[in-house]
Amino acid sequence: MREIFAGLPWWVKWIAVPVVALVVFGGLIATVVGFVIGLLFKLLIFVALVGGLIYVVRKFTSSSSSRDDW
Repeated sequence: MREIFAGLPWWVKWIAVPVVALVVFGGLIATVVGFVIGLLFKLLIFVALVGGLIYVVRKFTSSSSSRDDW
């Protein structure tokens, strides 16, 4: 592989090859990044909903148990 790039100008190695790689694999990279961001967002929503549910359940059970003390 080094022999292939040895005779090429610097701009081919450092500009043209990465640009071609981004063009070829850009859609795949965007899909993976979008999937990861969507997964993290859904995980954040899940944690917030479960936390809210636990808060509401504890609030109602503590208020109902305090009514039983009467």
